[in-house]
Amino acid sequence: MKMISDLEIYRSAAVMIRRFGSDAAAQAAARARSMGEKGDREGQLVWARIATAVRALQRVERPAGARLQ
Repeated sequence: MKMISDLEIYRSAAVMIRRFGSDAAAQAAARARSMGEKGDREGQLVWARIATAVRALQRVERPAGARLQ
């Protein structure tokens, strides 16, 4: 299993946000479910990480010290 870096996850999340806007997290979660249904555990985990990253990027309030680049 190839480990996907956090940077790649957040880049993918940013692409999802540009493409799907406020529906990006739901779209990523749906892809995670689809991967799970197909038995692709690795794909499911990657898409779940992307969904989490989308939600983090779309939060209005950010934790102290957090910044977007």
